[in-house]
Amino acid sequence: MVSFESDYIAGAHPAILRRLAETNMESLPGYGSDSYCEQAKNRIRSACGCPSADVFFMMGGTQTNAVVIASMLREYEGVLAAHTGHVSIHEAGAIENTGHKVLELPQQEGRIEADVLEQYLARFDLDENHEHMVFPGMVYLSHPTEYGTLYTKEELERISQICRRRRILLYLDGARLGYGLMSRKSDMTLADIARLCDVFYIGGTKVGALCGEAVVFTAHNMPPHFLTMVKRRGALLAKGRLLGIQFDTLFTDDLYFRISRHAIDMAERLKGLFREKGYRFYLESPTNQQFIILENQRMDVLQQHVRFSFWETLDEGHTVVRFATSWSTTEQDLVILHDLL
Repeated sequence: MVSFESDYIAGAHPAILRRLAETNMESLPGYGSDSYCEQAKNRIRSACGCPSADVFFMMGGTQTNAVVIASMLREYEGVLAAHTGHVSIHEAGAIENTGHKVLELPQQEGRIEADVLEQYLARFDLDENHEHMVFPGMVYLSHPTEYGTLYTKEELERISQICRRRRILLYLDGARLGYGLMSRKSDMTLADIARLCDVFYIGGTKVGALCGEAVVFTAHNMPPHFLTMVKRRGALLAKGRLLGIQFDTLFTDDLYFRISRHAIDMAERLKGLFREKGYRFYLESPTNQQFIILENQRMDVLQQHVRFSFWETLDEGHTVVRFATSWSTTEQDLVILHDLL
């Protein structure tokens, strides 16, 4: 059965597995203090155009979001997120479990609009009871969004300006960042994101790694004793080498960007197949996630031969489903899909 269920259905890029095998018997210090982690950090700093950035490797996206948000917010602050944001709906209350509230904002195809953010903050200030409320201390964005859509550089610049004027942190979830940066519609670079955000992470789990995310603190703003706080939350990997070696490989010879571009090329071809067969799209996504409207009977038949994700119910007779390409999608996968459609 062919699968477009997600972008982490395969294990890891072969180059990563080779490096892990080649270095397997080396004796190295633990907790990310090894030479491979340091080399990977330097490669990431170079790719971000931010030589003074602090980089920290973590295992997964929800873990990363919870630890970073909780560590950077004051105890009376919450994080602003789109109502469709990952921290809002798909992390099982992980942020609230740290004692910080997710403050939901209206969204437009998964994005927060700068004017909406500005209006929310103005209303907060004007509310005479705001001392009894959760203070907005951070804005959370994901790029790409849950709907595979992207922020333009101008949009991110406006949000960044608002955050800096209000002294609110700007945090960007980059679980699928490679696919966003390599989209044909993207006008942003990794350096732009480093310049405009206070903290972000580069996703590895969904972009070729077995596991791992690289958190980048861009302005000497890594919380003091961050390693200790990570460990207190049970999130510190003793064999930190496993993450360092993977990111060192991903950021050697532009592998991260090359395999992300492959996923985008596959997504564009997948879109062509659906259009050729007359299917409707829920929205126009320029990244590796494509949202298709299926008649329920057709969905029941198709899912016997191909895996994809339920997204949401459109009406009594139709469902929105997600097809995701990845670094591991092959030409043969598309040939099989074409025949099934």
